[in-house]
Amino acid sequence: MIKVADTAKNQVSKLMKMDGFSPSKDFVRVGVKSGGCSGLSYELNFDKNKLDNDKVFEHNGIKIVVDKKSFLYLIGTTLEYSGGLNGKGFIFKNPNASRTCGCGESFSL
Repeated sequence: MIKVADTAKNQVSKLMKMDGFSPSKDFVRVGVKSGGCSGLSYELNFDKNKLDNDKVFEHNGIKIVVDKKSFLYLIGTTLEYSGGLNGKGFIFKNPNASRTCGCGESFSL
């Protein structure tokens, strides 16, 4: 399962509405791809469609879809958000990552 912290929930809902998505019907698509300074990087998008190979979760009022391959890297991850002057934006708290880069957008196992 992938969890969504309260801070991320509020920001996700706001951004979804700004982009023409409905937080009650549409999804946040979370994925992993090769790349980044640590080897793997996170992907985060909005989506109106669920694909056949997706796992679907709902946490804290946010619907999340993850392809099965990415899910193996993301089990137990919490999506958080840090705003303010020194805020980084969305942050992935991934218990599977053995190393992350300084920006927090890539990781390795």
